Amino acid sequence: MSRIGVFFADGFEEIEALTVVDLARRAGIEVRMISVEEKEESEGSHGITVRMDEKLSDTDFSKLDMLVLPGGKKGTEGLEGCGALMEQLDAFFRAGRPVAAICAAPSIFGHRGYLKGKRATSYPSFESHLEGAQVTGAAAETDGNVITGRGMGCSIPFALAVVEYLAGKAEADRVAESVVYTG
Repeated sequence: MSRIGVFFADGFEEIEALTVVDLARRAGIEVRMISVEEKEESEGSHGITVRMDEKLSDTDFSKLDMLVLPGGKKGTEGLEGCGALMEQLDAFFRAGRPVAAICAAPSIFGHRGYLKGKRATSYPSFESHLEGAQVTGAAAETDGNVITGRGMGCSIPFALAVVEYLAGKAEADRVAESVVYTG
């Protein structure tokens, strides 16, 4: 069974984070919700508090198959400001292991040089941060080991791209049908 880590900093965009958690779990993918702020709970950008599965300091990255970063401006700043997470993200990317980000969070990938020569998408006001990318404006993009999503309204296509990467197209299609997604 695949296992992903979804990383939370206060100010995360609730729908972007929890859609990945929900659809991945429906596909039988184990999901760990991880606080980079070492807290039991994280508060989203719209005041919704979510209980974490673990803290960053307790995370065994060798047991994760993908790292996922939800957006939200403040949440993205919190993720990017977490040196320990950035070290792990760099290690995953350099090893060709999958990384995914949506909304404002793909800006982190641009800042770290992951997007050079790749198709990518993000929230419109963050497109200038997708350094070296071919910015497509698509709901979700998968290019090699990098998955990016445009924004909250694109959370289902983004989450399905994560599922497809780890469990295959047939499973992503099954999950989409089970939630009546007609995208």
